[in-house]
Amino acid sequence: VQLVESGGGLVRPGGSLTLSCSVSGVALRQSPTNWYRQAPGKERELVAHFGYTPESTTYAGTEAGRFTISNDYAKNVGDLQMNILKSEDTAVYFCNVKVFATKWRDYWGPGTQVTVSS
Repeated sequence: VQLVESGGGLVRPGGSLTLSCSVSGVALRQSPTNWYRQAPGKERELVAHFGYTPESTTYAGTEAGRFTISNDYAKNVGDLQMNILKSEDTAVYFCNVKVFATKWRDYWGPGTQVTVSS
């Protein structure tokens, strides 16, 4: 299983970015998908979760209403649409999928940097 994030970059406060997670080795429709982020000096935190249906999405903290997580099963790509970005959204963003074989196992991408600054 391999995950590769893309779409990060520098954006001004109030701007938007869409992060993508290209997944190989597992079908996203069979795996819960999560986006995490880690700011300098802080622990990695969950940003958004996508279960097996769009109705099973959840968001952490102030991201609800600003962020939207979705999966394109045809392309096997997960997206995180981020709007009204704030300086506190600056972090490395990681894609995560959970795969069940004999037990649940986590797979991670290398991360993509998002910097919100004027």
